[in-house]
Amino acid sequence: MLVIHAAFPIKTKKRSTAIELSQTLAEQSRNEDGVIEYRIAADVEDEGTIRFFERYEDEEAFGAHARTDHFKAFAAELPALLDGEPTVTRFDVSDVSAVEF
Repeated sequence: MLVIHAAFPIKTKKRSTAIELSQTLAEQSRNEDGVIEYRIAADVEDEGTIRFFERYEDEEAFGAHARTDHFKAFAAELPALLDGEPTVTRFDVSDVSAVEF
C-alpha cells in the first residue's frame, strides 16, 4: 500500500475556492480503481493549510490517479491558490494493523 500526505498552504482569499476544488477532486478520486481512501482536511491549527490523506493499493493506482482529467484540472488551478511551497510525503506501507485505545 502507498500512503500520501500532502499539505498545501493556501492564500487566505482563495481558501473557499481551494476547499471547493479539493472536495471535487476527492469525490472523483474516491471512484478510481485502486484508491483505498482519499480525504481532504482543513488544518485546525492553521486555517491557511489544506491537507490531503491518500491511500492507494499500489504504485500503479497512484500513477493512474495522476493521469486522470480531474487531477490534471486541480493541478492546473493549484498555483494560483498557493501561498508557499506544498509538502508531499510518501509512505510505502507493508503492514497495517489497528491501534486499540
